[in-house]
Amino acid sequence: MVSLTDTYTLNNGVKIPVVGFGTWQTPDGNIAESSVLAALKAGYRHIDTAAAYGNQESVGRGIRKSGIPRDEIFVTTKLWNKDHGYQAAKQAIDRSLMELGLDYLDLYLIHWPNPVDFRNRWQEMNAESWRAMEEAVQAGKIRAIGVSNFHAKHLDELLKTATIQPTVNQIFLNPSDLQPEVTAYNEAHHILSEAYSPLGTGKIFKVAELQDIAANYDKTVAQVVLRWSLQHGFLPLPKSVHPERIEENAQLFDFELSEADMKVIDGLHGQAGLAADPDTTDF
Repeated sequence: MVSLTDTYTLNNGVKIPVVGFGTWQTPDGNIAESSVLAALKAGYRHIDTAAAYGNQESVGRGIRKSGIPRDEIFVTTKLWNKDHGYQAAKQAIDRSLMELGLDYLDLYLIHWPNPVDFRNRWQEMNAESWRAMEEAVQAGKIRAIGVSNFHAKHLDELLKTATIQPTVNQIFLNPSDLQPEVTAYNEAHHILSEAYSPLGTGKIFKVAELQDIAANYDKTVAQVVLRWSLQHGFLPLPKSVHPERIEENAQLFDFELSEADMKVIDGLHGQAGLAADPDTTDF
């Protein structure tokens, strides 16, 4: 039976568990540490954080306290906007390793393609950051590299100089915004689409169609939406700080949504927020 420890194989051969545990907006300290511990206890083996979340140290503590061997846990973190460029990215990678207390990262992503500080030279800054990331792969510090919030034009530019292909594009992806152009590009380039905010904002729980579908399967709205994500071949990263929700969000493998229900869910565009435009955000 498929489970939390089942994997997708990235385009470089690295295996990544099909569901990850997100830590965005999880406060540093005991909350981050205990939620990571609860996730690992519930069977998650894939933890996603970022320098920008400000909780890497606590996430690292939770991983160590779990007692689970390092090679059984897949850990992702990300390069924040202020650290774009070759030298800054090199330092940021080492800082993340130090804060997490790890010898290597399983996946490292450029968090944002076009930060406001580099808007007139984002292509060059991404290329330089990527060069530092490629060197970290060669040095054994990182097993796979990828991007987040990139659109086709950002990836096209990156691919002009990249010697290692991006393995992942982590984007805002849920029934409210399927981002079809981005996911089609990812698929065409063998880049895995990871879904952050897979449950959208809180609004998604109020969508009547989802409530009806969930009732039919005797599941929660969250379980239905995460199952939908998996059936699309996405990798969802649900986030919670409540142990019972963390466990509930992992129970996705004992049911399958019908084609008709998948279509209904695909049609919920705009009902719970849309992805931000990476070229116009103010950070």
